[in-house]
Amino acid sequence: MRSPKENSLDNKIIEKLLTLVPPGKASKTAKLLLQDDEIQALQDYANNVSIKRLSYNDHGPVHMRTVALNALIMMGLLRDAGILTSLEKEECGSFEDSLTAILLAAILHDGGMSIGRQDHELHSAYLAYPIIARVLAKVFPESIEKQVIIRSLALEGISGHMGNRTIHSLEAGVILVADGCDMQKGRARIPMARSDRPKVGDIHKYSANSIEDVKIGKGKEKPIRIDVAMSSEVGLFQIEEVLLQKIAASTAKVYIELYARVNQNEPKRYL
Repeated sequence: MRSPKENSLDNKIIEKLLTLVPPGKASKTAKLLLQDDEIQALQDYANNVSIKRLSYNDHGPVHMRTVALNALIMMGLLRDAGILTSLEKEECGSFEDSLTAILLAAILHDGGMSIGRQDHELHSAYLAYPIIARVLAKVFPESIEKQVIIRSLALEGISGHMGNRTIHSLEAGVILVADGCDMQKGRARIPMARSDRPKVGDIHKYSANSIEDVKIGKGKEKPIRIDVAMSSEVGLFQIEEVLLQKIAASTAKVYIELYARVNQNEPKRYL
């Protein structure tokens, strides 16, 4: 059973996608991913391990859907600024193909949390591989070449989403930043409620709990502007040690402005 929040995000993902490209391969991919029982079970159990076993933040279906929506928003802003995706620039795919890879990577990037935190991005990649292959066989039955290209690009996004491995495509760089942008206090609500004594990872919960809002919009000097609003300076950990590190490792860094403010203070510009 999908939660109301998941259903709401599903609708937002489809709606955003249809503002970027007409109904086609990407929208078919999105519907297959969002309705897939195996993916749902993987996401739910990943969240169980993350929250109940490890006392980390949300790494389940809501988080992965949020990352997908964040990534689609950024892809639209980049396109509006005339920035070509790696597939377009290399002349081996279209903007819609890039969106398809983005969706696959976002929806499956944290499946490895079902095994554990350490190297979870690599666990995510091999768990995602057969699912990606199954979905792409339905979306591109006429082209094994497209299946291979999009699968490889999606796996780069998954394996590179922690920022500790070098990535090369713009699409993977967008996934990296989209993941870092999901840090509002809602991600820490459940582990905060369950907390009864100090544990490893608490700083992630407390810092995320102080993040009131993250907005992704058009920048003044660059295509993308990220604005983070905090209720407490502890949220600076989330920005400086998580989001900023991911942006620094991203191929999309040159296209991003980053601002943060505490309460009603003047925003501080990081990038």
